Amino acid sequence: MIENNVTRAVVIGHGHYLPERVVENAEFEKTLDTSHDWIVSRSGIERRHFAAEGEMTSHLAAKAARAALEQAGIGAETIDAIVVATSTPDFTFPSVATMVQAEIGAQKAYAFDVQAVCAGFVFALANANALIVSGQAKRILVIGAETFSRIMDWTDRGTCVLFGDGAGAVILEAQPGQGLPSDRGVLSTDLNSDGRFRDLLYVDGGVSSTGTAGQLRMQGNQVFRHAVEKLTETAETALGKAGVAPGDVDWIVPHQANIRIIQGTAKKMGVSMDHVIVTVQDHGNTSAASIPLALSVGAAQGKLKQGDLIVTEAIGGGLAWGAVVLRW
Repeated sequence: MIENNVTRAVVIGHGHYLPERVVENAEFEKTLDTSHDWIVSRSGIERRHFAAEGEMTSHLAAKAARAALEQAGIGAETIDAIVVATSTPDFTFPSVATMVQAEIGAQKAYAFDVQAVCAGFVFALANANALIVSGQAKRILVIGAETFSRIMDWTDRGTCVLFGDGAGAVILEAQPGQGLPSDRGVLSTDLNSDGRFRDLLYVDGGVSSTGTAGQLRMQGNQVFRHAVEKLTETAETALGKAGVAPGDVDWIVPHQANIRIIQGTAKKMGVSMDHVIVTVQDHGNTSAASIPLALSVGAAQGKLKQGDLIVTEAIGGGLAWGAVVLRW
């Protein structure tokens, strides 16, 4: 059977950036009733990176963008659009994406932010894919970048030990495909939201409520309960849309929130942890940055190879969750 030619959004470059300051679990023992073993046993996190004073989300994003451009061997002037996923922008406005555009010299690119908290990169990737498939851009820089250290309550041991700062980026390019699961590029997306669960994970501030940035609040047990179920479901839905099965997956590259969530989701999908990219031990939960960070690290380590079938999935405040299936 001859398939129709289609446009695919193919990853042609990747990069990431982590702030220089590394914060080991032991640092929290000085101010909180906690320990390295307690944090590791509940989250798998051993360390994370915190942005320096004056180092903003746009700075992290721009450095990840430059790394991706260098890895792809292309110039910023060839980028048509920039999409940044973040919940911790430098300013209420303008967008982080426009600041990245100016910083890297991508003069012809239009730029905007996407906010879906920890699911942000999945939502940004889905939107960038739609722009490419619809012909509105040929090359898009998709970035996840966060400085969650700026919205932590340092007296809450249940949240402040979990999050870190960082940025990751991929470059998508329009390339012809055959409409088959063997095509390279984004094969399917699945996005979901349910605002009824807002109180499970939120920040208690904002422009029209308190006029302040606020601090992160989370009902950890409830978030965990929703996470494994919803992540498994969205991943399997996206795989079905792509015409592939969990057994076809070469790598799961999940949102890096908690090792127990990652393990639970892989188990429900029937995928061995040997086929899961895990970076949570070194980065903590970097929200929208975690999946592109993990993709870039996995590729740099030689794990992700051209032609590999990858599923990414994430859940965050909203609740918002989703998955993207792509062939590397």
